[in-house]
Amino acid sequence: MTSNARLSPCSILLLAGGRGQRMGGQDKGLLEWHGEPLIAHLQRKTRSLTDDLIISCNRNPEKYAPYADQLVHDDEGDFPGPLAGIRAGLKAAHHAHLMVLPCDVPRIDAALLQNMRETASQHPDKPLMLRHGEHWEPLLCIIPVALCAAFESAWHDGERSPGRLMRKLGATALQCPDNDHRLANLNTPELLSTHHNVSD
Repeated sequence: MTSNARLSPCSILLLAGGRGQRMGGQDKGLLEWHGEPLIAHLQRKTRSLTDDLIISCNRNPEKYAPYADQLVHDDEGDFPGPLAGIRAGLKAAHHAHLMVLPCDVPRIDAALLQNMRETASQHPDKPLMLRHGEHWEPLLCIIPVALCAAFESAWHDGERSPGRLMRKLGATALQCPDNDHRLANLNTPELLSTHHNVSD
């Protein structure tokens, strides 16, 4: 297996800028799971992989700042969706590739993150997205920062779907098993509590 040392450095963007509708409007990244905010779990799993850890947040920047090297926020108000956060991350990234992860997947593991980076390195000019079955996971991806202009152009043309945009740009799929527990989105109070008793 390729070692981290042989992989090009990447920036990492943790998405925590959503409206939190499924959480009753709460700031999802700050909700606790196993005694820590969700953002702390993601930060711990990614911290050793980058010197450029970015968090996209539209609220509570003072609470997110300790977990990040830099914070970004949407350039439009009223929570325009994850593509806005990804655009902000691409503009801020210090490295040639940006790994994107949502804040509500605390069960993702080092092996999958490594696999994402290795697979992306084989297709350095294309976005990489996780996929399980026929379902793409557009918020679990690696994007060449060179595509920033293409993302901006699509945004200004009205595109708001990260997955559709990356497929148009020839995205590579990293196939995961169906119902892979590492991809569990803990994005409702019920899921947070259900998964609370499952070992991480």
